[in-house]
Amino acid sequence: MEKLLYPAVFHPEEVGGYSVTFPDLLGCVTEGDTMQEAIEMAEDALGIYLYTLKENKEEVPAASNPADIKTEGRDFVSLISYDELEYLKRTDSHAIKKTLTIPAWMDTLAKENNLNFSQVLQNAIRKELNLA
Repeated sequence: MEKLLYPAVFHPEEVGGYSVTFPDLLGCVTEGDTMQEAIEMAEDALGIYLYTLKENKEEVPAASNPADIKTEGRDFVSLISYDELEYLKRTDSHAIKKTLTIPAWMDTLAKENNLNFSQVLQNAIRKELNLA
């Protein structure tokens, strides 16, 4: 899973709040009434944008060096992070049904010990993928 940083340009608005643009990501724009909200909205916008590119099998643009981005007036550049695994955990946690096959003796023992098959499978997948 990818962890990326992209520079975002924060534009303080005269009436309050901030609009946020990503120079490397055409059309990736958001806003927030406070700095905290603008950062949270920028993280969401970046996640949606990059995840959509991946789902559509499109190339993810390289991130610019923040030092190379020119700003005007009170605008400023800040790095926004994207952690694909954390994004998916936050936005795509709905349950899906899986069919599996195990030996009958294992099923018998598991039922006798009140094992939760879904939980056992999730734990095994976490372990296998080093997510624990």
